[in-house]
Amino acid sequence: MDKVAETVEKVKKEWDQTYAQTQQQIRAIEEYYQFGSLRQEKNSLPRLNGLAHDGLTLLSSLLFKLDLLAPQLPSEEEIQSAQATLESWKQESQRLKLSLRNANLQAKANIRKAAQEERELLLGGGTESTLRRRNLQTKAGMTSAAESITESLRRTRQLMVQEVERSAGTLMSFGNFF
Repeated sequence: MDKVAETVEKVKKEWDQTYAQTQQQIRAIEEYYQFGSLRQEKNSLPRLNGLAHDGLTLLSSLLFKLDLLAPQLPSEEEIQSAQATLESWKQESQRLKLSLRNANLQAKANIRKAAQEERELLLGGGTESTLRRRNLQTKAGMTSAAESITESLRRTRQLMVQEVERSAGTLMSFGNFF
């Protein structure tokens, strides 16, 4: 096999791998926050976008390589095949760019929807809302609550001591009376 033909085959293999990876990244963007409330995602949206854009850039460079290599192929048949592949890749690249744009729009819609659901749960009342509010309290809020509870317990203890003293005084009065 000719050296140029070998290089073209390597470029095609690299295209296939990069294309598949870029499609996965775009799918991950599209599904971002799709299944539930705002939770910790494995990858952030900007990171996923960066990976997808890196894939698109690599695909563009592979397109350019194939464009340069195609006229250097030994036979006319191989040249035409490479040019047909090149046109196909250009269309696939455009479809991927459009898919990325649509995936980003979908991800933003998913984030808005998840945030709205979270707001409704927090403001909606009921036990689930109460639990969520408690889980979202900050450390300072929990400290304040603990201090409030401690103060309440101190007041309760003081009232109990006063009541015991009053009861003891009453018993003493009854004891002196009899």
